[in-house]
Amino acid sequence: MASIIESGWLYLITHFSDFQLACLGSFFLHESIFFFSGLPFIFLERAGWLSKYKIQTKNNSPAAQEKCITRLLLYHFGVNLPVMIVSYPVFKFMGMRSSLPLPSWKVVLTQIIFYFILEDFVFYWGHRVLHTKWLYKHVHSVHHEYATPFGLTSEYAHPAEILFLGFATIVGPAITGPHLMTLWLWMVLRVIETVEAHCGYHFPWSLSNFLPLYGGADFHDYHHRLLYTKSGNYSSTFTYMDMVFGTDKGYRKLKAMKKSGVEDVGKQM
Repeated sequence: MASIIESGWLYLITHFSDFQLACLGSFFLHESIFFFSGLPFIFLERAGWLSKYKIQTKNNSPAAQEKCITRLLLYHFGVNLPVMIVSYPVFKFMGMRSSLPLPSWKVVLTQIIFYFILEDFVFYWGHRVLHTKWLYKHVHSVHHEYATPFGLTSEYAHPAEILFLGFATIVGPAITGPHLMTLWLWMVLRVIETVEAHCGYHFPWSLSNFLPLYGGADFHDYHHRLLYTKSGNYSSTFTYMDMVFGTDKGYRKLKAMKKSGVEDVGKQM
């Protein structure tokens, strides 16, 4: 398996420059993973399939979904791609490389774990700041236009927020200067996680049912459907920051009431 991966990587670095792989390759990979993982949830919502696993009964209109896709393409080409190009010298300066040999799985795993921990910490505080009155009104409210989120809404945000919270995702790799393959793996995992957190469905096979402290769709959907001053649940991937600072109390209370079989939870809260 390792030899196959190395052969494939050798083909890439032989036929494309370091700049092309790091900027254009990263952008193409991001777009592919993002839309292939996010579009199915639009089709599920429109067709009404697997509706018993849908967290909210409300559906988004086709017009709202199409608006989201149009804006995303504009932001991705107008913000994300230029940022990738501009940040390339920084990553190179910090030691990012694409050459062989590939890093060992131990190095890759250690770096990915570090990225998740650091991203959770930085994202949590950045997200809480965005829920202050002025920043919410002028910046973060764009992301919350969709009170019933679906996969693609994960990256639907004001350009300023894309830059602000995007820092949480790239700060780890920027510090460590990883191999490009590690950076790509981190990007794929992060995209899949955030799409799943916004998908609007909680399945029996959802990772949050098996992995302790993993947020997932049920955790983040709560954040979207409440008033911005009371939502809590600011965490990114893992929920330990919300637990430490008590910003998930409303969500935990709701979960406890549901487990106790309390009906009409909304009235009792």
